[in-house]
Amino acid sequence: MAAYTCSTADLHALLGGGANATAAAEYICGRFEAISNKFIDTTRAVDNTYLLFSAYLVFAMQLGFAMLCAGSVRAKNTMNIMLTNVLDAATGGIFFYVFGFALAFGTPSNGFIGKHFFGLDRFPSPNFDYGYFLYQWAFAIAAAGITSGSIAERTQFVAYLIYSSVLTGLVYPIVAHWFWCSDGWGSPARAEGLLFGSGVVDFAGSGVVHLVGAVAGFWGAFIEGPRIGRFDNHAGKAVPMRGHSGTLVVLGTFLLWFGWYGFNPGSFLNILKAYGESGSYYGQWSAIGRTAVTTTLAGCSAALTTLFGKRMQTGHWDVTDVCNGLLGGFAAITAGCSVVDPWAAIVCGFVAAWVLVGCNLLAEKLKYDDPLEAAQLHGGCGTWGIVFAALFAKKEYVNEVYPGLPDRPYGLLMGGGGKLLAAHVVQILAITAWVSVTMGAVFFVLHKLDLLRISPDEEMAGLDLTSHGGLAYEYHERAESKPGFGATV
Repeated sequence: MAAYTCSTADLHALLGGGANATAAAEYICGRFEAISNKFIDTTRAVDNTYLLFSAYLVFAMQLGFAMLCAGSVRAKNTMNIMLTNVLDAATGGIFFYVFGFALAFGTPSNGFIGKHFFGLDRFPSPNFDYGYFLYQWAFAIAAAGITSGSIAERTQFVAYLIYSSVLTGLVYPIVAHWFWCSDGWGSPARAEGLLFGSGVVDFAGSGVVHLVGAVAGFWGAFIEGPRIGRFDNHAGKAVPMRGHSGTLVVLGTFLLWFGWYGFNPGSFLNILKAYGESGSYYGQWSAIGRTAVTTTLAGCSAALTTLFGKRMQTGHWDVTDVCNGLLGGFAAITAGCSVVDPWAAIVCGFVAAWVLVGCNLLAEKLKYDDPLEAAQLHGGCGTWGIVFAALFAKKEYVNEVYPGLPDRPYGLLMGGGGKLLAAHVVQILAITAWVSVTMGAVFFVLHKLDLLRISPDEEMAGLDLTSHGGLAYEYHERAESKPGFGATV
């Protein structure tokens, strides 16, 4: 927020130029500047409070991931998957603090990697405060949480620690730098040399977060291979391995839904910003509300489409499939949530549901095993979301969210030409290649060192018993008295 100025010379003339006019002008200007500074302080405080609150919501998604993962695995692996979610946050916190934030947002730098603020050196700065670090850390560990679901139920614990450190400390931050830092080669905030004249409009991370986590998870699950018994070797058919608790799946889904209101609307980073003249009812606060609405509608559309689609496919009303469809809609809308109309969000969710269904059918055909459908959901729906944003981004909204370039390309189907779509195709290819080379190599090396997959005996017994000291659930049977005289029921 720019400071208002007061000129003592101008005010002196307006006060009549008398003997006391100079002192009066200096006093009035001094008070005026003090009030102006208070407005600046208030704006910064409100914006930082908004960002911190959004960071808390995004961090709460870790609890949603934990519940969803726990409900989606078999009971014998519950403590293992819960602990990996805790350690994604803890490990990610240290590595993102030491390396990750600097590699992602250490500006000024080059287009490929940041080079300032290691260990939050020289923090806070005019550009960044601590709340921004917290918010970006919550995004980094979300990417790691996606990967943990893909390799659940058969992975050594040390492998979780290694991949999580590399992903949050190196791989994810470099992608974030490319598309979210003002210096990044694909960023829409670059001062010059925009990719295809537009940069990539991946507002909250269908590519930067969801596709990164999905590609990493894909290579982990592919190199490990499917769980024992997941595919019948004789008939060649998939054998369902349902999670042990639909209750936890639903609880996790609602927690993720709640957290997505920090993920998408929170990505504006501030709220006290007018569009045009001050005093209008319409400003960034309106765009934030619209983003929350588009997020909601995409998820709702995807959930209902999945409900009826799976009913036609299987004959059942399946709560787990509906929850995954809902999350697929959220993953898809994340890229374009701020630049599309609500009606387009419904289209986004509808297509995302069918993308997820198709990805799951392809995974079964190729005998690819992902216990949480994480690669299919976040990868397939995230990729569709990147394409969707390039098709439906509205010119008015693009110019509001990314100001300073009146002729910036926008959605192809909205009359904006194909340049934005070309930039988004480049993003998909770049992320897929970078994460495949880095995380694929990490998982391959872990595999060769026998540090990736547990033994068949451990897998059959369950990781809770073999690695974590006991089962998550203890059942104690008690002899019951038969109903009758003197018996208590």
